[in-house]
Amino acid sequence: MNQEKPFHPLSGWLPLLCVIALFIAGPGTIIWAATHEIIPALFAGIILMPVAVISCFGFMAVAPNDSRVLLLFGEYKGSAKQAGFYWVNPFYTKKKLSLRVRNFETGSTATPDKKNELGHVVSKGGRTASKPSKVNDRDGNPIDISAVVVWKVVDTAEALFRVDDYENFVEVQSEAALRILASRHPYDSEDSEVSLRGNAVEVCQQLQSDIQERLDQAGVEVIEARISHLAYSPEIAAAMLQRQQAQAVVAARTLIVEGAVGMVDMALAHLKRDGVVELDEDRKATMVSNLLVVLCSGGHTQPVVNTGTLYS
Repeated sequence: MNQEKPFHPLSGWLPLLCVIALFIAGPGTIIWAATHEIIPALFAGIILMPVAVISCFGFMAVAPNDSRVLLLFGEYKGSAKQAGFYWVNPFYTKKKLSLRVRNFETGSTATPDKKNELGHVVSKGGRTASKPSKVNDRDGNPIDISAVVVWKVVDTAEALFRVDDYENFVEVQSEAALRILASRHPYDSEDSEVSLRGNAVEVCQQLQSDIQERLDQAGVEVIEARISHLAYSPEIAAAMLQRQQAQAVVAARTLIVEGAVGMVDMALAHLKRDGVVELDEDRKATMVSNLLVVLCSGGHTQPVVNTGTLYS
């Protein structure tokens, strides 16, 4: 298993001066040796030219939050992450790998650059629009769900040598983790059970942990994972909306009745404590009935004035 090894390359400014000197010294030596007919110096001048050309392949520039993975005939030598201008062995293969923070939305696919026969890019690649994944939640209800994953490479050796295509690996594993997470929880829950809609923070933390567990072997760190779209599938959305409305109405009525009963009890207690009026059981029942109608009614009630007594 290849673990990342830090590589500290030589600054490129002094080698740059040396290469420039070789380019100047090579032709100069050849001209001087040919003029004076000194054969060893002539060969030395001829050798200096290819040495100068080959040395040019050792220069590399590393941008901030970028890296170069160095290989020598297939053998991993290390990773240079420090920004700057450097010179390394010209025979090193220098693979560029970005360390910048990246993000994508599940359900979208990346399209590569289109090139012509000469290798020139004729059409820049991009990313298709996100399409929510259709999965079944724990209760078997079809839902549409997608998530935004923010990630970056932290181990260049594992990202390049342990998986075939680390970017595609991140996308596929994130999609798989999201589908499994959605199947473990219900879309909505009436009790304290964790649900996709009611416990967004806990679900997102669990999603980030699940994705990170899958991407550890690719040298990738998941910075954040957030659900960006969550809804019932269109074929059951109308029925589920009616169920939610019914549940909301029942919950509201329950709260109203509980409050009304408390107010009636408080009114009877005040009347008895202050001695405002003495009520027998029949009058209490009538008063309770009238108050409950007033407090629990969905519309405005019309008062009826009784000019007689309760029994006539």
